[in-house]
Amino acid sequence: MASDVSGPLLVIIGPPGAGKTKVGKRVARRLGLPFADTDKLIVARHGAIADIFAEHGEPYFRALERDTVVEALTTEGIVSLGGGAVLDPRTQADLRERRVALIMVDEDGVAERIEGEKRPLLAAGGVAAWKALVDQRRPIYEALATRTFDSSHRPMDDVAADVTEWLLEEGDR
Repeated sequence: MASDVSGPLLVIIGPPGAGKTKVGKRVARRLGLPFADTDKLIVARHGAIADIFAEHGEPYFRALERDTVVEALTTEGIVSLGGGAVLDPRTQADLRERRVALIMVDEDGVAERIEGEKRPLLAAGGVAAWKALVDQRRPIYEALATRTFDSSHRPMDDVAADVTEWLLEEGDR
């Protein structure tokens, strides 16, 4: 997918617990590229996401997230977005001309990954809350994805190898 858009070689999207960060780090390492995770950048600058939600609410968090996404999309390498970053129509527009990998996971695969985690939108409902969230976001994820990879029952190294192979086949933008 050739494009004149500057910024990262790849943007990774997907639901919570899919393995976006793990896959992104591995792909970046394999290709010798920098890696940025918007959730990690937010935490480093503003504190735990659960605390931001609790103290300031979701709209405040989404504003921080949008600013961080804008910044990350000016960098090189591999960028992983938080699961809800794609909800912003401006972010959707920003991703339309980019190479986007969607990392998906099914209910069985995500159950052990999200257990005991501090994810504010999943805190009360576990896998049922996760499924409702994914069902709501799936059309957006799928519309933005250049290619989809399933991490449900596979080692993250294997998923990263598939993403890396795809990028090498695609060549430079």
